[in-house]
Amino acid sequence: MGKIIAIANQKGGVGKTTTSINLATSLAVLEKKVLLLDADPQANASSGLGIDPQQVKSSIYECLVGQSSIKESVVSTCVDGLSLVASHIDLVGAELELMNMKNRERVLAQALDKVRDDYDYILIDCSPSLGLITVNALTAADSVIIPVQAEYFALEGISKLLNTIKIIKSKLNPKLEIEGFLLTMYDSRLRLANQIYEELKSHFGSLVFNTVIQRNIRLSEAPSHGLPALLYDCESRGSVNHMELAKELITKNR
Repeated sequence: MGKIIAIANQKGGVGKTTTSINLATSLAVLEKKVLLLDADPQANASSGLGIDPQQVKSSIYECLVGQSSIKESVVSTCVDGLSLVASHIDLVGAELELMNMKNRERVLAQALDKVRDDYDYILIDCSPSLGLITVNALTAADSVIIPVQAEYFALEGISKLLNTIKIIKSKLNPKLEIEGFLLTMYDSRLRLANQIYEELKSHFGSLVFNTVIQRNIRLSEAPSHGLPALLYDCESRGSVNHMELAKELITKNR
């Protein structure tokens, strides 16, 4: 049975999509069968894997409003072993449509139950909000990876997210755990970055991944070519970091 991991933080620009694309790719390269769900209306995870959201017949939006199943919406990507359910700008309207549905927080969980056994890992790239789509993702997930930017303000938003996770755990999804906090955009030359890492470690201990994602130009350039960093430049620091993260995740879940 596959493990469902949501990659979430309501703060924008912390590296959720970059982590989603490159962690999914690294897991696939390590011979795991992976499905990436793009649950962000901006659809950056889709375009970052070379998929044009406008050309996709069925997206996550259709899955949520009951017009299509996950199985029918899966598309293959440029990476062997990595499949994608793309997003679409229409997803913005899905929140309103879900409002009137019965069991509205569990729509995604019910849809994923049917494909769960087909994959080793299912990753969900959440949008930078704590709206109904993100609540659906967290209700469907077994665990959540929280990317944290190595900047002062990044720590401030964590308490709100942890509170949401606590509420979802108590009311909707008792099995939800924190997979780990992932420090992104890390620059070891900056004292502040090191302080933030130490602060995360002192607060959350073993919940902080040992792997950090360092600032890397190649990592920023890759999406504009519609490629994950590993295919764009496999020797770049960003590629190596994500490969280490994938190995750490696999070891943790043995």
